[in-house]
Amino acid sequence: MSSPWPPRRTVRRPVPRAAVPREPVDHARIGWRVVRRRAKGMTAAAVAAALEDARFDARQGSRHEHLADDTRGRAELAEWERIDQLLAAAAPGSAYAPDTDDVVQEELAAEAAAAAAREAELREAARIAARADELQALRELGTLEQTEPREGDEAVRDELTRRAGWYVQKDVDAWLAHALAAHRGHYADPAARVTAADLLPTHLLAHAALLTELAHLAPGAGVDQLAFAARPTAADPEATGDLAAFLARTRSGQS
Repeated sequence: MSSPWPPRRTVRRPVPRAAVPREPVDHARIGWRVVRRRAKGMTAAAVAAALEDARFDARQGSRHEHLADDTRGRAELAEWERIDQLLAAAAPGSAYAPDTDDVVQEELAAEAAAAAAREAELREAARIAARADELQALRELGTLEQTEPREGDEAVRDELTRRAGWYVQKDVDAWLAHALAAHRGHYADPAARVTAADLLPTHLLAHAALLTELAHLAPGAGVDQLAFAARPTAADPEATGDLAAFLARTRSGQS
């Protein structure tokens, strides 16, 4: 019987990377920041004067159709009004300071958290791409079977599938199924196997379940001897899962 892990002899081609989407311009946020920079150090009287100027500009802008959707202008006006109210409630003689403005500080904290999250996403995407490159090379060398799976390889499988135009790469799925059934690599941890059940497709999980039961029926059987298990899984994953469950119940009743 032929091995399910044939070495690849094809020439490797550069894999296109998904472009990182640019963040849309937030005109309202730009308006808030402009106002805050101008208002820094202003007293209540100075802010009130600036507010009147903003209101005048808004009235003038309302007369022009092309300024009807002036998001930044409306945001600047609203920010002057907010700062005006903030100083009205403050002690006499107080000057506006963004460093003590709770609204500004909350926004800065939220922006820092969002930036940290984006950075973490970029690092994870880079890790997945590098691991996908590694597995692709191992597939071409015909040594994928000997590779230990790592945490996060479920996402790497998705990346390899995306690169292949969403074509399911059978050798990668077979590798993961065998590793899951044999509890290899990070799948030695029961928690990792539970997590994998939520991340891997049904057909792969059914394949792993059938391999688990076949291993009990034929201890010591090699990967090449169990290659046939992939065929019924591909044809009917649900029936394969039912067969694995039946064999498990039978084995449990005999023990």
